Amino acid sequence: MGTLLIRPPGHRRDVALRPAATAMVWIGEGHAHETIAVPGVALGDHDALVAVEMSTVCASDVRTVLGQAPSPTPLVLGHESVGRVIAIGDAGVTAVDGGPLRIGDRVVWSATVSCDACDRCLAGLTQKCRTLGAYGRDRIGIHGDLTGAFSTHMQLRAGTRIVRVPESLPAAVLSPASCATATAWAAVSRAARDHDLDGAVVRIYGAGLVGLSAAAIAVEQGALVEMVDPDPVRLAWASRFGARHHRVEHDLDSPDASTGADAAPVVVIETSGCAAAKAIDSVAAGGIVVLAGEYLPASVLGLDAESLVSRLVTVVGLRGCTGADLVEAVAFLAGRGRAYPFAEAVGDVRSLAEIDEAIAAASAPGAPLRIGLVPGR
Repeated sequence: MGTLLIRPPGHRRDVALRPAATAMVWIGEGHAHETIAVPGVALGDHDALVAVEMSTVCASDVRTVLGQAPSPTPLVLGHESVGRVIAIGDAGVTAVDGGPLRIGDRVVWSATVSCDACDRCLAGLTQKCRTLGAYGRDRIGIHGDLTGAFSTHMQLRAGTRIVRVPESLPAAVLSPASCATATAWAAVSRAARDHDLDGAVVRIYGAGLVGLSAAAIAVEQGALVEMVDPDPVRLAWASRFGARHHRVEHDLDSPDASTGADAAPVVVIETSGCAAAKAIDSVAAGGIVVLAGEYLPASVLGLDAESLVSRLVTVVGLRGCTGADLVEAVAFLAGRGRAYPFAEAVGDVRSLAEIDEAIAAASAPGAPLRIGLVPGR
């Protein structure tokens, strides 16, 4: 049974959905998802409604369900999707490229919603907006029910960065773009601001999809990429994404060991969420460390300030992406990224109704990089 369609203030256009949209609602740790029907939405002037083509299960979704990342409930999880626009608010929606969004456009969109008016947004930090909204993180009800990717439709609110995508790219390639690929692009780009990557040694901790994507992006800029991960199954992907050296390291906090490269890395990108100290210790003098992605709330980093200062090391935190990052990520996937096995990263595709089984499979040893969820499969 769905909720009543109540028009929030400022939302003027009612869109009835026949058949009704379906959203998979998570009500808390230890509970299965519940299915609700959403017979319609009230669109704001600059909102868009998309029919989801595919969504993918991110590691952060798994952590939430396992109780490792507290979130308000009930909510619709998921923030990695590709879909098609089926309705637009009365005042229209502008895509990141500056053109008007049109019904029928195939799109990906940012995981966050920003106001575009606060000091952070004006400084280009839209992913850290003072009134930030987050798909797959915000409790349902305040902004309707179609607020996460694990649904047949999503209501994209004003302030969402929306990017049109090629029809020729598979959904499995595009679905993770707004999270994994865009985060990887942002991480490599931040490092490239300080160091010319052509011929540079870049070490990446974590052979998940963010780390592997960063490897491919860095390789295309001329970097010599090393990759470190405790999982040999994940690490087997490293060479396919361009890494020249890689090693299994079961304890990412253990003393450093050679990967087979000839020089200390001038750039270290940490994507595992558990190797920050090691990343900082291993970077060359004058190098940069980019800590990208999510860290658990209890993560505490002990720093040797003397070593950090004397080695002239730069440490940068990075989470989320801007609209420009998402545009570049899509362009990479549509261009030079075609040389890498992004389409194979989604190793299993299930129906939306199988969401609990999909999340369980995503948390199991040897899980694929991503599991896809498809409405109506």
